[in-house]
Amino acid sequence: MEIIAIEKPLREKLGDAGTDSLIHLLNQSQKEQKIDILEFVEEKFERRLTEEIGKARVDLGQEVGKVRIDLGQEINKVRIDLGQEINKVDQRLSDVEGRLLAKISESKSDMIKWMFIFWIGQVAVILGVLFAFFK
Repeated sequence: MEIIAIEKPLREKLGDAGTDSLIHLLNQSQKEQKIDILEFVEEKFERRLTEEIGKARVDLGQEVGKVRIDLGQEINKVRIDLGQEINKVDQRLSDVEGRLLAKISESKSDMIKWMFIFWIGQVAVILGVLFAFFK
């Protein structure tokens, strides 16, 4: 932004060359002042941005920590529930195994009983045939 007009008394005292030099000096001073202000604002913005990013990282870290804790608790609950369900299945399998073993044992005893009855019948038939043959 350049200075357009300088008051007449000052212009008369300084002359054309002095007025131009003064305008140039003021413009240069204003440009440097703008640059200084921009640098200051940039530094302040960067500092503030760094602080906010740091806070965001801390907050994010805390939230991630909370999520990890919650996730860990949920995983533990799932492990406990899964363990309980596995125990129930093991118990049911043990019950079924016990019943199967009892039935197998019962079937074996019935089979042995019928085998003896069959053998006795066979021996009786063979003895009957032998007595009938030798008489």
